[in-house]
Amino acid sequence: MFADTATIEIKAGKGGDGRLSFRHEKYRAMGGPDGGNGGKGGDVIFRVDHNSSTLSSYRTVRIIEADGGEAGGENQRAGKQGADIIVPMPQGTQVYLGEELIADLSTPEGQLVMAKGGRGGYGNAHFQSSKRQAPRISEQGESGEHFSFRLELKLVADVGLIGLPNSGKSTLLSVISNARPEIADYAFTTLIPNLGVVDHRAGAFLAADIPGLIEGASEGKGLGDEFLRHVERTAVLIHLIDAGSDDVARDYKIIMAELAGYKVDLSDRPQIVALSKIDTVPDEWLADAKAKLEAACGQSVFAMSAQAHLGLNELLDAASLAVATARANVVEPEDELPVIGLDSLTDTWSVTAEGEGIFRVTGSTIEGFAKRTNFDQDEGVGRLRDILKRQGIARELRRQGALDGDIIRIGETELAWLG
Repeated sequence: MFADTATIEIKAGKGGDGRLSFRHEKYRAMGGPDGGNGGKGGDVIFRVDHNSSTLSSYRTVRIIEADGGEAGGENQRAGKQGADIIVPMPQGTQVYLGEELIADLSTPEGQLVMAKGGRGGYGNAHFQSSKRQAPRISEQGESGEHFSFRLELKLVADVGLIGLPNSGKSTLLSVISNARPEIADYAFTTLIPNLGVVDHRAGAFLAADIPGLIEGASEGKGLGDEFLRHVERTAVLIHLIDAGSDDVARDYKIIMAELAGYKVDLSDRPQIVALSKIDTVPDEWLADAKAKLEAACGQSVFAMSAQAHLGLNELLDAASLAVATARANVVEPEDELPVIGLDSLTDTWSVTAEGEGIFRVTGSTIEGFAKRTNFDQDEGVGRLRDILKRQGIARELRRQGALDGDIIRIGETELAWLG
């Protein structure tokens, strides 16, 4: 089943907890600290998969989760890092967080880390120093990033075949490429876009059969707005008009109006106009239709029949030239889309009052320390208080009137203030 939209929930792996342990030596009840660090949690990575052309597999998936890191062991043994999970995506997938586009897998080699695994916690061996010979401190691993993304697939094709229903698009694609779309002699046979590789003379290009558009398509009529999405990324359009139509100029104008009325104006896309099914009309009718259509579109019109293999080389020559021109004019974007991750978070902090005797401390670094603090360990809590002092947060809390016993919130953590 073809699907070009889906919502996916992903969760990177939690970091492993640091170990609290001491060496056991003969004649010595407690040796030095030897607790190892926890391993990092696995990342969730989106990667372009050329064997995938639909988002249908993500319509039923509830959550994709990477492995967590292992806890640290004795003898300063570090925990194993959690395995990353690779999520295959068809080329052309766009990733939205809310309404913001944050990733665009439009290149064949596209790959992005979409959720980073949590950092592993330090074991108590990490905290040993000349002043602290036997630290009873170990950190908890951080949680992995957790997001719900909206996926939107826009086919990446060199040429898009457009036109009213039953104008011959699927037949043309089946004749000139390796695609095998469903074909029948009635409107709306094609309900999903089809892709095919066209080998012509010394070159090749990718063509997409866009399901038949109707009047009102740009406003969603007949699912037209969903189909028009796939036109956005096509470099060149081949616009087919049935030569047997009673009014070829009207048919052309209907499609052009829908291209112009879409949320992104597609009417100025390089376009080749062709009369199709010319083997079904008399020569006099064809000449009249060609003259009327050229007057409407303001350019030379090709005449072809995919079924009878008439005029195909001329049409494909023009398409190949237009594709080559479009490729030569491609301008690489100067700025990459932002990638969500822990590295993009700010290191600054702030303190705000949330009510009588309640204060909120925000900032990626201090929130990270709070997440990793084991509140069952007195030394661990004491370390967090020391960090608040060293970073100047304690001074700011006092300035804002924090008193002993007030509640300090850091992320999901709450602790009583001792000024």
